[in-house]
Parts: sequence; structure tokens; C-alpha cells
Amino acid sequence: MRQEWSGIEEDQLVDEIRFESDLVRALLRDQHPDLADFVLAEVDGGWDNQMWRLGDELAVRLPRTERAPDLLGIEQKWLPELSEHLPLPTPTPVRVGKPSSRFPHTWTIARWVRGEPADRTPITRRESVAGLAEFLRALHRQAPANAPKNPDRGIPFADFAHNTDGWFDVIADYQGAERIREIFDEAAAAPAWAGPPLWLHGDLHPANVVVQDGTLSGIVDFGELCAGDPATDLSAAWILLPSAAAVGQFFDSYGEVDDPTVARARGWAVLRALGLIEIGSNGRLGLPGGKPTWEPAGYLTLDRVLTEIDG
Repeated sequence: MRQEWSGIEEDQLVDEIRFESDLVRALLRDQHPDLADFVLAEVDGGWDNQMWRLGDELAVRLPRTERAPDLLGIEQKWLPELSEHLPLPTPTPVRVGKPSSRFPHTWTIARWVRGEPADRTPITRRESVAGLAEFLRALHRQAPANAPKNPDRGIPFADFAHNTDGWFDVIADYQGAERIREIFDEAAAAPAWAGPPLWLHGDLHPANVVVQDGTLSGIVDFGELCAGDPATDLSAAWILLPSAAAVGQFFDSYGEVDDPTVARARGWAVLRALGLIEIGSNGRLGLPGGKPTWEPAGYLTLDRVLTEIDG
């Protein structure tokens, strides 16, 4: 078990990089001694960061991939301001851990968001439709010129249409695979976003939202926060909500959205579903880094896309 930091590329085996609670306790004593004696409990899950619950109200996040320190930096800079306007709880940073001889990268102490990840406890209650719409409506404000840019989120969806070889192999046995590819191509052909860049969460999938009693209760992991086309986030209507019928209700609650933006959002939902299925199938096969709960979430997303658009 490693206690020193060792960065890895995103596509390597993140589960092999783990830190011990003793390291976290030592970092707290060095930099935030008033919190050092709080109960510390490791939290299962996470990709770029390993996380511990600290007392009842806080969480500690330590980066364990090459890109994770930069993602934490985005949260540290922007989320405290944005969260003031958001209607759902978020893991807002309240303390910043500085690089040191003990751990050479930034780390974060954030608000603990209560609930279970939606890949384990899915959203089932109708009020979550309006809750998600209200959250995104509040977040999707015009971003400043210095807002983060992300090469994989918020960009024109057509940019994905030029290099999709092999992407759809993961659903070769899915009954609606051909129609799903058509929907993807329709999204790529839709006109690009013509409005100003809006603030985006950038990574709304079941492991990044939490649920209590079937209701959406919080949004987590803002490391991909960026500015761009809101269709990236609007894909959550198909990814997170319990039925295809809820998609129309979501857009009614969110407000006016033009047809090209809805088409691009469907395309983003397909793209995210393919990723969920691939990572999930790796977990089902017992491969390191795989998340077995993600595969069914991906297939449910495709089912909702097909039902919503074709009936």
C-alpha cells in the first residue's frame, strides 16, 4: 500500500494507487490541526481522487492521477463562488491543503454531501426531475472569459464525429445499436451552440450525483467544471432520470431549449452511455479500474434515448 504520491495516466489502473489514513491524519496535523482529531473514515469509490469522510460535515480528497491536482484546483478556485447560487448541496472546498514534503500536491477539505451515488441507489422520485432542471438552470449562467476550457466537454459535438472508429463495438450486441448510431450522427450534424459559453458541470453521470430516499440530494465532483455548450450537461436528462417520460418533463422545467441543442444533448447522452458501458463491463470482468455498477446505468441511458425519440 502506497503512502507517497505517485501519479498515473487516466487510462491506467487507478485502483492500484491508494493512500493510508495515517497519511491523511498526518497532513491534517501539519496544516489543519483543529480538524486532526475528527473521526476519519475512507469512502469507497472515486476515480481521480481518493476520499475520506472527516467528522460529520467534511471530506478530505487526495489526488491520485496525473490530472487530479489540476481538477482539484478548478474546484478550489471556482466552486465556492458558484455554489452560493446552486439549489443543491455540493462538495464546496472549505480548506486547501498545500503541497509539502509529505505530499507534493494540493489537496482539499470540502463539505460532505449526504446520500448514496446514483449508480448504486438510482433516482426514482418525480420531484427529482424539477430538482435537476432547477440546478442546471441555476448553473448555466454566462461564464467569464477566464473560465476553464475543457477539451472534452462543452465543445462542438461535431468534433466527436471524425474519430469514432471502435466506439460502438461495446454495444455490438445491443438490439438498438444501429438506431443509436443514427441518433449520434444526427447530433453531430446539428448546428453548433451559437450562444455565449455557459458554466457547465461537465461530468454528470450516476457516480457524480447522490440520492436519498430515491430523490436527487446533491451534485458532486466538479473537477471538469468548464464553460461551453449546455448540451453537455443537458444529457443528464437521459442519463440520470428514471424514465424516458421524465425527459420531456425535465425540459419543460428547465425552460426553452431549441431543437439542435436537444439533439446534441441526446448525442452527449449516447457518448456518456458508451463510456459507462465500457468501464462497467471492465468491472464485471474483474479488471482493475472497472466499475460494475456503471454498465447497467449505460444501457438504461440508451433505452431512455430510444424510447424518448422513437416511442
